[in-house]
Amino acid sequence: MTVTRFAPSPTGYLHVGNLRTALFNWLIARKAGGEFILRLDDTDPERSKQEYADGIQEDLEWLGLTWDRVETQSSRLDRYVAAADELRAKARFYEAWETPTELDLKRKKLLNMGKPPVYDRAALALSEEEKTALRAERGDGVWRFKLDHARIAWADGILGDISIDAASVSDPVLIRADGQFLYTLASVVDDTEMGITHVVRGSDHVTNTATQIQIMAALGAGHPDFAHHSLLTGPQGEALSKRLGTLALRDLRAAGIEPMALLSLMARLGSSDPIALRSTHQELIDGFDLSKFGAAPTKFDVEDLKPLTARHLASLPLADMASDIAALGVPAELAEPFWSVVRENIDTRADMAAWWALFRDGPAQPIIADEDRAFVEQAFSMLPDAPYDAQTWSQWTADVKAATGRKGKGLFMPLRLAVTGQQRGPEMADVMALLQTRPTV
Repeated sequence: MTVTRFAPSPTGYLHVGNLRTALFNWLIARKAGGEFILRLDDTDPERSKQEYADGIQEDLEWLGLTWDRVETQSSRLDRYVAAADELRAKARFYEAWETPTELDLKRKKLLNMGKPPVYDRAALALSEEEKTALRAERGDGVWRFKLDHARIAWADGILGDISIDAASVSDPVLIRADGQFLYTLASVVDDTEMGITHVVRGSDHVTNTATQIQIMAALGAGHPDFAHHSLLTGPQGEALSKRLGTLALRDLRAAGIEPMALLSLMARLGSSDPIALRSTHQELIDGFDLSKFGAAPTKFDVEDLKPLTARHLASLPLADMASDIAALGVPAELAEPFWSVVRENIDTRADMAAWWALFRDGPAQPIIADEDRAFVEQAFSMLPDAPYDAQTWSQWTADVKAATGRKGKGLFMPLRLAVTGQQRGPEMADVMALLQTRPTV
């Protein structure tokens, strides 16, 4: 069975970069009828917060990206201890005590010599007496995985055939000096024991993947099918890393972006298929093809979500909007004509409130040009009291035309501005039929 996972750290709120990873893995699982696991990488007790864990689940629920089960890495520490013991027994794990300053000096020296800044494995040459002395002086060291200096190759689902020389990579630290297990080891153990078959993540993890493949092999396991999607950039190609905090999913939700607009964009962005608004999750699943995604950096512009949101809202039937409309106080008998009128004239659900306020109370700010004031006042004196119907606008403007001689834009635009306070919008016949009170100027 196909099993995928999304493994965010509950150290912050989800942003669009996280969503891309979550969505791809969710789509793969759902298309194959498999299992999708939400796995919280909460091994850092200082930075992991329950509010972020709750926020991650709220964001995924808002998007409809349901999971089959939740796992927490903090509840699996015994499994990581066992894996570490196995690696020690196989002589693939060693303790090292270099300080950050010492490591930085080593890197600079190698770079000045034109060599890759790879850890020199000095800790492997330490005698037991030297280790005891360092432990007494500096406390526990970090634990590094000893890479086999051979080429690590895999067929990547997006990047194609990948081959990395392990000699060009530093032996990765898997356990910090304070005993905290790092992502590299925890992920390997979890992916193996949970039967993960496919892993999609950002291209910045390619080197991690290489080392994890070797760690899995050292623990006697095979590896999932890996795929690395491109990283997102801003609309001008700039790095998004410094802006991701402003692209949190909770902020997009607060701004009125619709889930299907966001999912439709992210399910195609960076692929050879054009962006297409979808109305259901099943349409997203049916149209997803990982092989159509490329390796080039992918431009993301939050402004692209706004027209998609407006188009999505315009496509919704009344049944999908009934509760939102009722919450505004719109009488049940007006719900259908109200939605029919405003659906093509809103950018977000929140925009409906201003339309109902207009229909209920009249415009907050009528627009009347000085040169049109006398004309508008005369026209409004000819307008009967509410209620109105679909013929009110045509009858009223016909009477005004006959009385004033105005016609065309000179007749209709001043009246639209005075009635609605807006230059454009729904057909005025429909607007008049929804007015609950006689507009005044």
